[in-house]
Amino acid sequence: MTASDQATGPERLPVADARRTWAWLRAELRGRWRAGALAVLVGAVGAAASVVPVYALGRLVDLVTERAPGSAIVPVAAVILVGALVGGLAAGPGTYLISRLCEQLLADLRESTVARALSLPVTTLERVGKGDLLSRVSTDTAAIGKAASNVVPTMISAFLLVVVSVAAMAGLDWRLGLAGAVAIPLYVMALRWYLPRAAPKYAEERRAVADNSQLLVESMQGVRTVHAYRLEQRRLHGIGNASHEVRDISVSVFTLFTRFVGRVNRSEFFGLAAILVTGFLLVRQGHVTVGESAAAAVLFHRLFNPIGMLLFTFDEVQAAAASLARLVGVIDLAPAEEPRDGTGEPVDASLELADVHFRYDGAPEVLHGVSISLPAGSRVALVGSTGAGKSTIAAIAAGILTPGSGSVRVGGAALPPGSLREHVAIITQEVHVFAGPLIEDLRLARPDASPEEAAAALAAVGALDWATDLPDGLGTVVGEGGHELTTAQVQQLALARLILADPPIAILDEATAEAGSLGARKLEESAAAATRGRTTLIVAHRLTQAASADRVVVLEHGRIVEEGGHRELVAAGGRYAELWRAWEARTPTSSSR
Repeated sequence: MTASDQATGPERLPVADARRTWAWLRAELRGRWRAGALAVLVGAVGAAASVVPVYALGRLVDLVTERAPGSAIVPVAAVILVGALVGGLAAGPGTYLISRLCEQLLADLRESTVARALSLPVTTLERVGKGDLLSRVSTDTAAIGKAASNVVPTMISAFLLVVVSVAAMAGLDWRLGLAGAVAIPLYVMALRWYLPRAAPKYAEERRAVADNSQLLVESMQGVRTVHAYRLEQRRLHGIGNASHEVRDISVSVFTLFTRFVGRVNRSEFFGLAAILVTGFLLVRQGHVTVGESAAAAVLFHRLFNPIGMLLFTFDEVQAAAASLARLVGVIDLAPAEEPRDGTGEPVDASLELADVHFRYDGAPEVLHGVSISLPAGSRVALVGSTGAGKSTIAAIAAGILTPGSGSVRVGGAALPPGSLREHVAIITQEVHVFAGPLIEDLRLARPDASPEEAAAALAAVGALDWATDLPDGLGTVVGEGGHELTTAQVQQLALARLILADPPIAILDEATAEAGSLGARKLEESAAAATRGRTTLIVAHRLTQAASADRVVVLEHGRIVEEGGHRELVAAGGRYAELWRAWEARTPTSSSR
């Protein structure tokens, strides 16, 4: 079963099951088997070298009991020194190789997750919200990164030391090795008690963190609405409850872990007791020397730390595994569908939507056979009530959404969304300003644009004056943590990007809706300059945009109800005339247009 088969609910992205998560990890490790084998080999050499001094210590005990001369200590000391040096020299490279392998896996995981997130259908992101996705690419990635840089290298080194030490005890005498192995079932029992209880707890904790992140993101993004309706206390109460839930789950996880520690300590006690009793009996019967018995006891005692690391780091491994399952769940999501290959190349800049039907994720259909034709170089305005489907048509025309049926053609060619976006650019009322110098934000549209070209684009939309008046001109840092731009300035920035990108077809989806009356009039002039000579589809929030268009398409409930010129539709007295009269009543100055 893959992640896409087991969604956690309509409000969350799916989480991969254990089988799929381990399948992903095995596939990644198979692709790097040489690096993995080298890391294990170097680690095994280091572990073996660290056991040599304990063997030598046992021999030293025997020399003392045999009253050997002082010169006999020299070779033993030399062996201890060489073993310590080799072990120390191998420990660093071994840890480095393991850490590098883990970091490479993490880097690929992070890139794959972000790449898939960017290719997800818009409908998926709208359904699940941004908080869950953000928590996965931030909190979950951080949990895996901590495990990759610290926990996993420590666990592998500890595991190799345990294996070598148990083999060394068996090499002294098989009965000593068997006595040491008495603790293994106890350790396994402790793990079998802990893991089934801990895994659901960690998964629950990750979900609670995601829900908390969702609330925080929604509150920050909608802070103006929160203030407008005085929802501060209600939102804070919700965030507080979510935070308390995260805290309570974390406390229960820690309580469970402390009970696990008690079981581990009991396993250590019984294991060491078995070694000491067995060693005493074997020495008494002459099967082993005092030194060999002492060496076995020291070897087992030295395992307390590595075994403790192995067991106790399961705490963090469980959290990392839960996070890994969440990221693999994103990777396994199906990207936005790309329809069949296009039928030829566009011959001009015309845009046509033919018999387009669309529904959002199984919801009722929102577009019912919509057909719109825009000749090359024409300006067509799309108007209608809220919820009529205007923005959905704009997104389909821009290649952001894929219609359930019907086609989108550019210059007579039916293009898949990926190719469609090469010919069509869309500007919405929600424009993001990326953190960095203003000129670099402009160059998002064309990375090779010169400063002169960037300035010319700003001048064309009437934005050069305010841009050059910024503290550092076009080099001023804008976006998060930088100079804050007004709503109108942000839209002008988007229109300047449009000029630099220079697409043959432009779509303006209520691009002047948030600027206020005076700002909107200026933006309409900027938009006219940016779209001059381009085929333009305008989702008109302000009907003055419709009045200046070549043709007006009126949409209601996902169907076209009227189509024609502004004066023609006003004279017809239909739905558009009603909208125009309502617009004139709100904005008397519009009649002058």
